[in-house]
Amino acid sequence: MPIAVDIDVMLARRKMSVGELADRVGITPANLAVLKNGRAKAVRFATLAALCEVLECQPGDLLRWEDEVASGE
Repeated sequence: MPIAVDIDVMLARRKMSVGELADRVGITPANLAVLKNGRAKAVRFATLAALCEVLECQPGDLLRWEDEVASGE
């Protein structure tokens, strides 16, 4: 998939667990795992905004586009 999700990077920088992030954002750990592992087909702007607020970052810190040819997919 050409959109890569870097939630793990921000979690590590903030020294926060997946469970804590899920609680603070208001989503289930299972739904956060789907997003974190790149299996989500969509993300609500409200969820993205909550993630950015809790992690004190910008959407571009969590999501980035990768060229499928360059990434080997």
